[in-house]
Amino acid sequence: MDYGKTLNLLQTDFPMRGNLPQAEPGMQQHWEEIDIYSKVQESRKGKPKFILHDGPPYANGDIHIGHALNKVLKDIIVRFKTMQGYDAPYVPGWDTHGLPIEQAVANNDKIDRKKMSVHEFREYCKDYALQSVERQKAQFKRLGVRGDWNNPYITLQSKYEAQQIRVFGEMVNKGYIYKGLKPVYWSPSSESALAEAEIEYQDKTSTSVYVAFQVKDGKGKLPEDASIVIWTTTPWTLPANLGISLHPDFEYALVEVDGKKYVVAQGLLEAVSKEIGWTDVKVLSQIKGSELEHVLCQHPFYDRTSLVMVGDHVTLEAGTGCVHTAPGHGEDDFVIGQRYNLGVLCPVDDQGHFTAEAPGFEGMFYDKGNKVITEMLKESGHLLHMSLIQHQYPHDWRTKKPVIFRATEQWFASVDKFREEMLEEIKKVKWTPAWGEVRLHNMIADRGDWCISRQRVWGVPIPIFYGRNSNVPLVNKETIEHVAQIFEREGSNAWFQKDASELLPEGTVCPISGDTEFRKETDIMDVWFDSGSSHVAVLETRDELEWPADLYLEGSDQYRGWYNSSLITGVAVHGQSPYKGILSHGFTLDGEGRKMSKSLGNTIDPNKVCDKLGADILRLWVSSVDYQSDVRISDNILNQITEVYRKIRNTLRFLLGNLSDFNPTADRVAPDQMNELDRFALARLNRMTDRVIKAYDAYEFHIVYQSVHHFCAVEMSAFYLDIIKDRLYASAPSDSGRKAAQTVLYDALTVITKLIAPILPHTADEVWKYIPGTELDSIQLSELPEVDTTLFDEKMESKWEQFIVVRDDVLKALEDARKEKMIGNSLGAAVHLYPNAEQAQLLAGLEQLEQLFIVSAVEVHEAGKTAPEGARSSKGLSVQVKIAEGEKCERCWNVTKDVGLDADHPTLCKRCAEVIKQRVEV
Repeated sequence: MDYGKTLNLLQTDFPMRGNLPQAEPGMQQHWEEIDIYSKVQESRKGKPKFILHDGPPYANGDIHIGHALNKVLKDIIVRFKTMQGYDAPYVPGWDTHGLPIEQAVANNDKIDRKKMSVHEFREYCKDYALQSVERQKAQFKRLGVRGDWNNPYITLQSKYEAQQIRVFGEMVNKGYIYKGLKPVYWSPSSESALAEAEIEYQDKTSTSVYVAFQVKDGKGKLPEDASIVIWTTTPWTLPANLGISLHPDFEYALVEVDGKKYVVAQGLLEAVSKEIGWTDVKVLSQIKGSELEHVLCQHPFYDRTSLVMVGDHVTLEAGTGCVHTAPGHGEDDFVIGQRYNLGVLCPVDDQGHFTAEAPGFEGMFYDKGNKVITEMLKESGHLLHMSLIQHQYPHDWRTKKPVIFRATEQWFASVDKFREEMLEEIKKVKWTPAWGEVRLHNMIADRGDWCISRQRVWGVPIPIFYGRNSNVPLVNKETIEHVAQIFEREGSNAWFQKDASELLPEGTVCPISGDTEFRKETDIMDVWFDSGSSHVAVLETRDELEWPADLYLEGSDQYRGWYNSSLITGVAVHGQSPYKGILSHGFTLDGEGRKMSKSLGNTIDPNKVCDKLGADILRLWVSSVDYQSDVRISDNILNQITEVYRKIRNTLRFLLGNLSDFNPTADRVAPDQMNELDRFALARLNRMTDRVIKAYDAYEFHIVYQSVHHFCAVEMSAFYLDIIKDRLYASAPSDSGRKAAQTVLYDALTVITKLIAPILPHTADEVWKYIPGTELDSIQLSELPEVDTTLFDEKMESKWEQFIVVRDDVLKALEDARKEKMIGNSLGAAVHLYPNAEQAQLLAGLEQLEQLFIVSAVEVHEAGKTAPEGARSSKGLSVQVKIAEGEKCERCWNVTKDVGLDADHPTLCKRCAEVIKQRVEV
């Protein structure tokens, strides 16, 4: 309906187009100038706390779309909780140690690492990390994320490092830290041990071999012309072989093939025969694995024996049931080797090259050893079969290159000592989604001890000393606290700048060895120990925060990362989980569900989205997806989101445009003075509010998105606003019906604006300054609307919901008439309705049907009367559209027979003529 000739419909300066890319930076600058974060925090002083603890992103490179998803989700929650009445501070953080920064600095052409000391190199790493922090900080702020950006926590800060040292010290005091020689994930590309959280599995093609180990001493159980057959996909570990493991309860078959004798598990004989190509297999005897214990086999290319052992780790899932055992290259191998006193042989160095302990291969990269070793086995007749297989294999998550198991001396946290406590704490956490509990429970239940030492330099040093004469480790409460205080004053670089004597309390003597002179540990801590200490270093040290946190919110990969390490340190230090709730989100995929990759060209840069569409569009996308699973984003998806945004914005603009002459203090109309349509609109508004607040509380932001969009597009624009336009534009300004409609518009405007504020902060704040009667500087200082349940009336609401169904049928009939060019605007129509009994009763209880259907005349015929031919019928209702009789009023466009009755206004209907006279008098 167009009343533009007689009235300025949208009397507001609120712009039609958001122009977000240009408007948002100015708004953010204003927020910074007025220090909106401090204002919000001051306004919530004394309120109950809600602490969302920020998992620190890594300070390297620009943010990506996954960062944007994570940070916006956090911001939505913090903003909602604040408006809900909580004191919800948000302290952002950064993880700043680790290999990627070390490599980035080392690869800088302007830096010659060989010509500088460790502490000088570390200063370059620190500068690089802090520059990255500032870069990412600006990008997070551009997303509209509100937080204490002037005081973030950064893992390289001296106070943070000091607290991390104290966490380590507390774990030492409780006996949870030890040094041991064990096989660990080792990355030759990083030259460092890795924790499980730093491992990712990728496809790898490996050499699969079946190798015959000839029996040297069968202990009367096996003939010495027989061979035990092992299977391995890592032939390069054969130089480290010291034994063969069998399962004590499995039956093993001694078979003869082509005149040669072999031993394999009976349960795998058929599969092994098929793989190797044995055709004529004769089973000579069967014997339990336990009876073969202590049999000795000859190593296939070294002059030493391999001991046959028995262990429950052997399975029949693959291979031969006879497991090649190299204690220096596998956890199960190490454990059984310890039990049989095999010792540990690990003939591979830090870079993955064979050492002198692997004669014939010294200096060769381990992976190249596969080919040489298989050729050697083939020539000696020990190789029974070789093939290539593709399987999931552990890789270094940073360098993306394969890792190996390698036995080295490392520092460990003994998870076994408090595993049960952690499993009990997991039960107390609120998990969203619920499967997160099972996932972390299984990870903690199955994980080995945590290898916390790394052979790098950019990180927090392990604060342990060794006696120069005895090499006995020195670490106790006094030494830990002394180092912590030094770090608090000077930072961890002091460890690399000072001698051991300067880092220890004066006159320190080792209570075990009596040493008075010491050297320092050279390893640093795993970066997961850094971030895993944040609950102590941040939550316990900042006055505005509390321990434990109410919520940790990260991607689902953090079950093996930050959630895991934080739980370990929390239970180790305090006997309790550092978080009350866990909320995890999935990964970002492209529009077709593919993983994002620069090589595929399917990545979405959040910085470019902000520049092109605006941060509020990106934030609206975040709210639209069911983020607990993997989510999709593409240019096409963002365009669809933009259309939804436009609908919401235009609804808000319409509401504002019709409130320019409305004073919420003086002009409000009480609900009991309104007509039913207005009360229905208020009931629907409050139903929507109730649904949205509950969805926010459940972190179901897609329901918020759907509910607000539906309310704006369907319940407001397509129904209520459409109907009341005549009342708003054609009635006298002081008309009570008009004021009632404006009251509904005002309530809808304030409610919708508040409800979208956590998701669309820029748009909400922009609207806020135009709403009549607002006193607060920003909507961010306001509170959520309260649900008025007194407005709920199920009987009345049901009645109007039934009417909407009838109205939809009438609108379809009008649309058909418009297509047939019978009418133009719907006000040119007169509608004849032929209802059934139920519909007739419904329509009889409604007033002003012409306004409800937006036509010039409505005639409701008696129930059951046959409709004329050509009427549109649906669901028991028939609708006939005719051309309205009379003249078109120039002002309201209604077609009536009373146009021109007023001589002073010959082109107006009676109502409009009277309104114009009143306006002239005013």
